[in-house]
Amino acid sequence: MDLELDDDQVALRDGIAALLAARVPIDRVRRGFDRPLFDDLAGAGVFSLRADGFGWADCAVVFEQLGRACVPGPLVPSLLLGDGRIAGVIAGDWVEHLDALDVVFVPDAGMCDAGAIDASASPWPLDPCTPVARVNSPPPVENREIDWDAWLAHGATCTAAFQVGLADRLTDMSVAYAKERSQFDRPIASFQAIKHLCADMLVRTEVARAAVYAAAAALDDGTELREVAVAKALAGEAAIANGKTATQVHGGMGFTWEVDVHLYLKRAWVLDTHFGSSNVHFHSVASGLSLQ
Repeated sequence: MDLELDDDQVALRDGIAALLAARVPIDRVRRGFDRPLFDDLAGAGVFSLRADGFGWADCAVVFEQLGRACVPGPLVPSLLLGDGRIAGVIAGDWVEHLDALDVVFVPDAGMCDAGAIDASASPWPLDPCTPVARVNSPPPVENREIDWDAWLAHGATCTAAFQVGLADRLTDMSVAYAKERSQFDRPIASFQAIKHLCADMLVRTEVARAAVYAAAAALDDGTELREVAVAKALAGEAAIANGKTATQVHGGMGFTWEVDVHLYLKRAWVLDTHFGSSNVHFHSVASGLSLQ
């Protein structure tokens, strides 16, 4: 299995990164998800990747860049639907971005129209860019012929790629800040403790990236089993751990609203609940191991 990006994937990565830098700056991220943002991403082909003939490995490349930019919205469900509508997911009794959705996946059941859902918005969501609402009663579900095991594997892999992007960007932010911030007339990047923290962030990111690329390649080969669980577990762990470490590297500034670290950490916490948490996937991997 070749985990190196080919020339087309490098061009895809650089192209989506340039588009996000131009159209989705952090100020737009802070305003949250809206239809114009969806239209911009849809125009770039983000949600039609599969319909346009791209593989899951290509999707992973794109969603890693979306993670680096901390782009808000129900991105993965909209890709899984892939017909130009904004899709969300009911997870337990909760649904995110309800006001922006066209349709909603109800796992292991089917789909429903977003307008048919009776829900109450939470006044205090964990992630300020991810509004959530509690579903008050079961919505009417239209049965669809969906392979839910494949749906879960595809969603988990793309979410893991997004989490790798979060972890990667948090590493870059921490290194840049450490080079700029001085204490005792020296950049804090020269302190051994800071070096170790940043090195650990890099290692976590690279390990998670390798796992995600392996899972995406396995999906394209039709051989995914344990790879997806490993990828989602490691990527979720890397994003959360790097978010906490980045907060520590930034010191007192890391806790402020003005510094972007909290946006990435809160998104990492939210995404860890999507398509199975790190703990769920670690347990899945462990339960499948032979002790002989």
